[in-house]
Amino acid sequence: MAWSDRLLGVMGTLGLLAACGLGGDTSRTESLATSLSSRTAQDAAQAPLEPTPVLDLRDDRHTTPRPPPAAKPTFQPGFHQALRGSISTDGLTTFRLRLRLGRAGDRVRITFRAGDGGLTLQRATIAQAGDDSGALASTPVPIAFHGTAGFSTEARTLVTSDPVAFPVTLSDEVIISFEAQGNVAASIIDAFPGSFSRAGAFAMTQGPMGGAPWEKAVGVATVDVEGPPGRAFVAIGDSITEGYMSSHSDTRKAWPSLVEQQLGIPVVNSGVSGEGFWDAQLNLQQEVLSLEGVTDCIVLLGTNDLSSGLSVGELEDRMTRLLDSLEPFCRLWVGTLLPKEKTHYGDYGQVKAQRHALNAWIRQLTRATVIDLEAVMRQPSNPDLFLPGLSVDGIHPSEQGHQVMAAEVVRVLRAKGGL
Repeated sequence: MAWSDRLLGVMGTLGLLAACGLGGDTSRTESLATSLSSRTAQDAAQAPLEPTPVLDLRDDRHTTPRPPPAAKPTFQPGFHQALRGSISTDGLTTFRLRLRLGRAGDRVRITFRAGDGGLTLQRATIAQAGDDSGALASTPVPIAFHGTAGFSTEARTLVTSDPVAFPVTLSDEVIISFEAQGNVAASIIDAFPGSFSRAGAFAMTQGPMGGAPWEKAVGVATVDVEGPPGRAFVAIGDSITEGYMSSHSDTRKAWPSLVEQQLGIPVVNSGVSGEGFWDAQLNLQQEVLSLEGVTDCIVLLGTNDLSSGLSVGELEDRMTRLLDSLEPFCRLWVGTLLPKEKTHYGDYGQVKAQRHALNAWIRQLTRATVIDLEAVMRQPSNPDLFLPGLSVDGIHPSEQGHQVMAAEVVRVLRAKGGL
């Protein structure tokens, strides 16, 4: 109660006393008033002032509602490669890697991965990509690591840079140049045209740095982009996912990149040529679970495990363990295995039988949303044969095959994923 209300109460009490016959004794009445007024003043000094209620006479029909607060920017992957291989440099070497980003934002953060031995990185920069000569379209921006230009680290470790002010938009192609000595992690296949390597220190060179074409992903494991939070996918698979089509492939034509372009959200690539369930599980922490801000995982694995000495039940158990590890991390999507017209090892009859059985098991999964890629890639009369033009060798999809796969992934993600 406000002190003014208490004072009004005092006066009302005095009036009531007067009406009851106490008013004739003036001295008693004045004494009581003095006592009550003193107590009220003391209460007023001790009690905090209460704000007077505000009367709002606005008409809500003509009031513009306030927009919700903007979501806090966060780092999520705009590029990723597993980099299961390793190369060793002969002295200081500059690598210039051209890559495309699947996310927009104002700052980037780059994670490097060492190879099978120690790595020293002397200096690194990022710039907008120019033409295929390796020239930069913008001034190279230095990348720092805890405030210093470089770092030294042990085998197979990941080292993440400080955030770099470098605005990018969806589908921007950038070049990351770095000077390194020692062992650098690398991809298995050549799928990054427009990349180069040269002995010496050329990370700050804006024009073509010369040297030789170098089309493996090298050193750069992840590029995180800071922007509004949203959906972010990682594709987990083998050479089909990594994008192998020939001795000189292009990751931008692989199905994860095509899905990324059509949906306008990151679908980063953690495919590794030759990978099976065991390898994926063994490397899951460093190559998938270490990624920040991933919301969804697409798994397309198993073709390299067919006729490998494992029963169908054991294959199902291995995929189950992989899904168990992924489920707390991301929403699960699982693709059926593509047709396989031949095999490089094992018995082809067993390969066909196991693939049919594993696909039947995948189709009944309830913990994951199934993307039936076999259904759009197979011949209607024979599930073991690709539709004409969709494969380069009876095992790996062609460029057209990747387009068909991407279209089906996009269809399912839109229909069942709220995209």
